[in-house]
Amino acid sequence: MNIGLLIFDDAEELDFVGPYEVFTMANEVFTYLGKPEPDNVMLISQSGKPVACRKGMTVNAHAGFDDAPALDVLLVPGGEGTRTLVNNADVLDWVAKVDAGTTWTTSVCTGALILTAAGPAKNKRVTTHWAFIDQLRERNEAASVLENTRYVRDGKVVTAAGVSAGIDMALWLVGQMHGEDHARATQRAMEYDPAPPYAAAV
Repeated sequence: MNIGLLIFDDAEELDFVGPYEVFTMANEVFTYLGKPEPDNVMLISQSGKPVACRKGMTVNAHAGFDDAPALDVLLVPGGEGTRTLVNNADVLDWVAKVDAGTTWTTSVCTGALILTAAGPAKNKRVTTHWAFIDQLRERNEAASVLENTRYVRDGKVVTAAGVSAGIDMALWLVGQMHGEDHARATQRAMEYDPAPPYAAAV
């Protein structure tokens, strides 16, 4: 499967780095088991050039909008940059176009603003960072905005609350793609041992 994580200037680092670690660690677990890596995990920026993230990390993209392959999974992170992207017609059009062919379309934190504005999460149940629950509700694009939950699934759209919740969601997605046992093996390989992911599913 092709898993693409959108990156942009002022993206919140852990919103995409956490899920990136989950998806790539899932591949490493397959390698450890003597099996081929099933997923192609890539970072995609609009231009294909590096981006400067919210906390100062500069990150290289593997592809741009023009040369990215068709995606099975799309993840849109949050961060201050979403306030600009929500009015960027090229980005919204790309997200809508990619969503037409995905198995899963996902967001972390205020990435939900992009998914509702672009259409994939419009009229669906969603969540976001607790500090932006009211803002997302005021946009009147989602059917409902849930609070006090780590992630929410509505059809093929999965939205996660802020920052670390993206790790929980990504582990759940690994379970959907490769089975719950593989997700738990991935979680163990990461030394990630809070109550989630499965205790937090909605």
